[in-house]
Order: sequence, then structure tokens, then C-alpha cells
Amino acid sequence: MDIVAVGELLVDIIGQTISENLGDVRTFERFQGGSPANFAANMARLGNASALIACVGNENLGKYLVQSVKKTGVICDYIAVEPVAPTTIVLVSRTTGTPDFIAYRTADRMILPSHIPNNVLQKTQFYHTTCFALSQEPAQSSIVDGARRAAQLDCKLSIDVNYAPSIWGDRDEARRVIAEYCSHGAFVKMSLDDIVRLFDDPALDEQTAIATFHDWGAELICLTKGAAGSLVSWEFGQKMQHQSARKISECADATGAGDAFWSGFLTAWLDGYEPPECAVAGSNIAAMKLAVVGPLPEAVSREKIYEIFD
Repeated sequence: MDIVAVGELLVDIIGQTISENLGDVRTFERFQGGSPANFAANMARLGNASALIACVGNENLGKYLVQSVKKTGVICDYIAVEPVAPTTIVLVSRTTGTPDFIAYRTADRMILPSHIPNNVLQKTQFYHTTCFALSQEPAQSSIVDGARRAAQLDCKLSIDVNYAPSIWGDRDEARRVIAEYCSHGAFVKMSLDDIVRLFDDPALDEQTAIATFHDWGAELICLTKGAAGSLVSWEFGQKMQHQSARKISECADATGAGDAFWSGFLTAWLDGYEPPECAVAGSNIAAMKLAVVGPLPEAVSREKIYEIFD
């Protein structure tokens, strides 16, 4: 197996008009959501063997989510059904930048250690999660424990540092948990918005943020900067390179672009490309995502995300 994503599988209720303020939105549409689920789906669309460990409610919305993810080719055998807590719902603005959102956290946080079995970890190459998934117990302790076991089984760790204070109010705890996760040589994807929010410092420079994550033990860091491209630091900070972003004519919806980018990045890494080339592959698939509202098409050609290398 190429990847196991662990974390939130939820219903995204996305605004139908572009707005940075949810209070201005009148109409919404339902989508399957959750960063780990979207990432796993994008990995499957690219032809990877991809599994999701998550928790949904025991009702029709939970069934809808599992069916939606399964259609993308993701292995859904490890999605747990929570008997009491309902399926998690998130309201999301449709925007060309970082979206406004409100999360109603319920079943997604009920992941238990037993949901993350060693027999799955020992046959996968990457174990992936997010700050959203780590922000509440019991999922937090369960996912960190799973990461420790995965590292012991020679599985690489991956994390999307999609930190938001509205989701995880205790920054000190967040930094402590993220540092513990990174200590196993994690691959880290983060945006400029993420680091400003995590460190609560608008003046924080990129190099200091990257150095902090390497000090925590991260092996590779990719800092995404929107239209300004990305900055990749690898071999524990020994090498660093900037990559330009793929130019797009119009942005239809930025929701999920980060998940798309990281799926392209890790797919390229699994295929043996160097980290700067992985960032180009990530930018290529992110550009595809920015052009559509909702998820990517059912299948995405690897050749298309690698076309710039030919």
C-alpha cells in the first residue's frame, strides 16, 4: 500500500457564491470533505493504493461519505462507525484564498488506537494526518500513537500543518503535539497562512519557520505560497529550493487545493522524483483543482502532472 491517511471524513457544506465571509453566503452545496479523505482520494485518482482511517456517524450522512470516498478507489475497510456521535459537518466559504469555515466536530474525533492496526501500518509507505485531525481527543492520542508505531515499522510520516486557532485554540499544545509527530522524520506540508496562525506571529520569516520544523525532527518541508510557488527544504535542511507555481487563468474554488498539491508531491516522491520536481507535480495537480468547484475528476493522469519533465 502506498498511503494510509488518518483523520477527518466529514461533510463540507460549501457556499455557492464567492465570499470571504460565511455570514454573506445564502446558498450552499453538500460535498464529501475532510483533508485526509480528500488527500486519500486524490492519491487514489493518481493510481496509488490508498486507504483511509476515519470515523463517521451511524446515519445516512455517514453512509454517503463512505460511498463517496469508495467511488474514488480509496480502500474504506478501516472507516469506523461511531454509534452515538453524528457525522461531522463543516460550513466552508467559496473563495480564491484561504476559506472561512465553521466546524461542528462530532464523530471525526472519535478515532481510537484500535482503529489503526499494525498490520495496516507495516504494509504502507506513508502514514498521513492533519492538524485538524490532531486537534481533539481521543483522535489526537490515537493518531500520535499510530505515528509512533508506523515509524517503528519503517513507514514514513506525513502531515499537513493546516492549523487554525478556531479548531485548536491551545497553540502551545498544538506545537507540542506537532513537534512530537515531526520527531519521527516527518514530511511536512504547510502554507504561509498555517505558520502565521501556528506561531501567532505575522512577522515570522519563512526560514525561521522551516528551521523550527527541522529542529523538531522533520526530514522534508514544503512551504506553499500560493501564486508565489513553494519552498522545499529536505535532507533535514541541508538542501533548499524555490519552485514557481503553475499559472492559471481563473480560480474557481481554492478549497482542497492544498490536498491536491500534496497528493501530487508525494506521488512524484513515490515515483522516485527529487523534491523540487515533486513540488512541480504538486503545483500541476493543484492548478487542476483550482479550476473546478468540488473534487477533481475521477481519474488524473500521472503523465499530466509530470508533463513539464518530458
